[in-house]
Amino acid sequence: MIPDQNLSERGLLIVTGTCLRAEGADRPLAYQLKQTIETKAHPDNGGPLVLVLSDLWYLAAEALHRLPMISVGGPGVNAVSAQMYKILQTRLVVDKHLMIQMDPLYQDLRVALWGTNHDLTVAAIDLFVQRGYLQDFLETIMARK
Repeated sequence: MIPDQNLSERGLLIVTGTCLRAEGADRPLAYQLKQTIETKAHPDNGGPLVLVLSDLWYLAAEALHRLPMISVGGPGVNAVSAQMYKILQTRLVVDKHLMIQMDPLYQDLRVALWGTNHDLTVAAIDLFVQRGYLQDFLETIMARK
């Protein structure tokens, strides 16, 4: 059970790794993505309540697995991305170095955004936003309420 009713009803999680590299590089990206999401769909206007958390926290709290989730950072630094790599479809891949993994029909509301280095992870997030995937993802989340 998720103790926060708002989170359970309107939550969107952004998950990063817990290693030092992920904390230093991917967590700031996650907060930038959170800000982008809140600009497009602010919680006060019916948008999701966005929470950034670590892969260890997410994996340990099974109740969180039913919430929409975006994982930031590659499988080498984020255990959730490592798990999603085997589960999610690849929506966009560039030379096996940049990945956007997600269900194109938005039935599975989990996304993994990563590159094999920091700059490529930044590029994956930028493409997710620029190609309209984020907007479609948010519209799907907001429509299910």
